[in-house]
Amino acid sequence: MDKIRVLIVDDHAIVRMGMVALVNAQPNMEVVGEAKNGELGVKAALKLKPDVIVMDILMPVMNGVDATRAIMAEMPQAKVLILTTSTTASELAATLTAGAIGVIPKTTSNQTLISAIRSVASGKRVVTSEINEIIDNDEPIQDLTEHQLDMLTSIVRGLTNADIAKQFNVSENTVRKATSTIFSKLGVANRTEATAMAFRKNLVKP
Repeated sequence: MDKIRVLIVDDHAIVRMGMVALVNAQPNMEVVGEAKNGELGVKAALKLKPDVIVMDILMPVMNGVDATRAIMAEMPQAKVLILTTSTTASELAATLTAGAIGVIPKTTSNQTLISAIRSVASGKRVVTSEINEIIDNDEPIQDLTEHQLDMLTSIVRGLTNADIAKQFNVSENTVRKATSTIFSKLGVANRTEATAMAFRKNLVKP
């Protein structure tokens, strides 16, 4: 069985050392790279193409949210696990809308961290109850109209602007304007983030 290849991105050297030792002690895992900030993390991820990227949120140069967003833009199949001390709902929620598949606190046990890495590697979403409770207390999004919800569903399903225009019998320019309004209401920047937000807020069903 191939080992799970892990990239660790954290600005604290002692934290990285601890995680490297823990991960490498597992018979089916190996650390293939380390990075001390988000910008270097993005470069390492694109070069090494690890199975799992363990990412902190609060880092210099580029934070974990922006780094996750940058990685997902180039590697949509990437699996990012956020390991953080942040207790800010907006920051934690932002990691999920940016494309992270898991979020767990740094105070978690070694066993939980290893279990989370395995789950994320297999494509399973991992968000602890503690993190979920914080995220659930974030500000509600603006209400979408029924038409906007239908269009969001089409976006989530991967339809292009041209496809959506045909579906709703409107011009592509109308779709672009409507999409921009939807993104604004959701507080997201692109389709990937809109899809993540849609699932997180149960606006559409998988």
